[in-house]
Amino acid sequence: METPLTLLASSPLPLRSLPALCAALAFSGPAAGNESQDAAPLREAPPGPIAPRGLRAFALEPGRFTVLERESGPHNYYRTVDEPPPPFIRGVYRPGLATVILFAQVPDELRRGARRLRWRWRALVLPRQGNECQGDRADSAANVYVTWRRGLRWYSLKFVWSTEAKEGSVCAGKRNPLVAQDSIVLRSGGPVGVWQDEEVDLELLFRRHFESGDLTAELPDLAGIGIMTDGDQTRSAAAADFAGFVLFK
Repeated sequence: METPLTLLASSPLPLRSLPALCAALAFSGPAAGNESQDAAPLREAPPGPIAPRGLRAFALEPGRFTVLERESGPHNYYRTVDEPPPPFIRGVYRPGLATVILFAQVPDELRRGARRLRWRWRALVLPRQGNECQGDRADSAANVYVTWRRGLRWYSLKFVWSTEAKEGSVCAGKRNPLVAQDSIVLRSGGPVGVWQDEEVDLELLFRRHFESGDLTAELPDLAGIGIMTDGDQTRSAAAADFAGFVLFK
């Protein structure tokens, strides 16, 4: 018998930790099938919402996002939905699965000077009592990671669509010689099934979180963008869509 989650997974219509993510990036080469990331031509984003003055827009297509194997379980529960256009990535997590992270390495020309990130996301199923700021309930329908690297140290900001955590909360912070991280709750609760647009100032947020607000601090190289849907800690279903990733330089 088909359940609502089964129908969601088949219909084209409507890691737990950042340190582990950083370690996976540091000690693994490209996963099988990732070679196409470097070979795929980078293109400027098509006409759409107005870009910030003086900046060029570069789209990260769904095909650039591949499984980060060292930090993911064996079953990839994401797929690209091509209809209706434009294409988007759908993640449908079912209880019992190991968490999977998709990651897009940024091309060399965007490692330095990328200033803003824009994307769209749509929560479809919120994990039961998910709360990024509660360690034993840190599940979210949708997460977007931004990672940088300077020498041996990795920096990560995780943007969260939570079930219960308060919007604007900053939690799950960590600082050590190899890792600096924070999680930022951008959205919490419903409505579900509705696309929401986000845009973040990468330079401002990096300096605010990792350079004590020093507006003259130089940013390290941008490593890439990750996405995740999960419900392993709450043992509940979770689902979300991701689309329209654009970096501005």
